[in-house]
Amino acid sequence: MQRFVRYKSSKYYVLMKNTLPTAQLFLRLALGIGFILPVMDRLGMLGQPGEPNVGWGNWSNFIDYTHSLMPYLSRPIAGIMGAIATIAEVVFGILLILGFKTRLTAIGSFALTLAFALSMLFFAGYRAPFNYSVFTVSAASLLLSVIGDYKWSIDASLKA
Repeated sequence: MQRFVRYKSSKYYVLMKNTLPTAQLFLRLALGIGFILPVMDRLGMLGQPGEPNVGWGNWSNFIDYTHSLMPYLSRPIAGIMGAIATIAEVVFGILLILGFKTRLTAIGSFALTLAFALSMLFFAGYRAPFNYSVFTVSAASLLLSVIGDYKWSIDASLKA
């Protein structure tokens, strides 16, 4: 909290100090769940292709989409990249929800979502990363990485 020392007497510092723990918890949960749900979708756990609120519905549709964002790769290599991204999303999602290695996880989350957003920008059109708020998720991950303390987390328990 050294960033706010100059403003300790202001009402804004008090407001920020009182709401930051809740905000970082909400941000961790939103990002974590936001990584887990798409993985569940691509594994068919949320329904079949074409059903309401289902984006891919199966692994093959997800790899087709991954390949469309990486047309310079062969489909088998795009499949490997899709698997790597999926593993990263599961790990990031779980770690963010639990609040373990939060800073490092948030930086990894930032890098993954920024790469995804840029691929969408170049290969799916300029509106795609904005329609799905991918740049927002990337920026939120970066913001989470600079928060000083992660209250209500495994990180906080290990510090105590």
